[in-house]
Amino acid sequence: MTQNSSIDKIQDIWLLVSKLHKGQSYGGAEEGLKIDYINHIGSVVFEIMNAIKFDSTIDEELAISCALLHDTIEDTSIDYQFIKDSFGVSIADGVLALTKNSQISGKTEQMIDSLERIKSQPKEIWCVKLADRICNLYAPPFYWNRDKKIAYLNEAKIIYNHLKDGNDYLSNRLLQKIDSYKHYIE
Repeated sequence: MTQNSSIDKIQDIWLLVSKLHKGQSYGGAEEGLKIDYINHIGSVVFEIMNAIKFDSTIDEELAISCALLHDTIEDTSIDYQFIKDSFGVSIADGVLALTKNSQISGKTEQMIDSLERIKSQPKEIWCVKLADRICNLYAPPFYWNRDKKIAYLNEAKIIYNHLKDGNDYLSNRLLQKIDSYKHYIE
């Protein structure tokens, strides 16, 4: 694939996810603040782009494509087959691994299942999950109570422990975010 076709593919995916996540938002750190969900998708991509600067072995197209699409199966009408037909089996498999299996009961059990599936994927998929949690460890929504923040921090530690060997830069960055997140709990 040429560089131009690669960036064209990334642009096509960006347009798609912009449409798919239109109208979705999440709560900000201040009461009443709603942030467009596409901001989260962009933040994960930015983390991946930064990690690429520190690790030249990362397959940029796979990592960025999966970062863009990481929440589509879980949060939109798009399914695995659509991603496979549109972007190929490697991207579809990566996005599916990043998707929690709603047939499994229990949030922790769903996360562990996803982490195990991620571990069977190329390291780029590990990177996306690490980047995703890094981005989710900015200021929590204003309405989260202390217990929710603690549970979220504990989930981040589980993710770190499962995927820390995937990328040194992102693993260290996640550890830093885990450490700095503690001030939201005190």
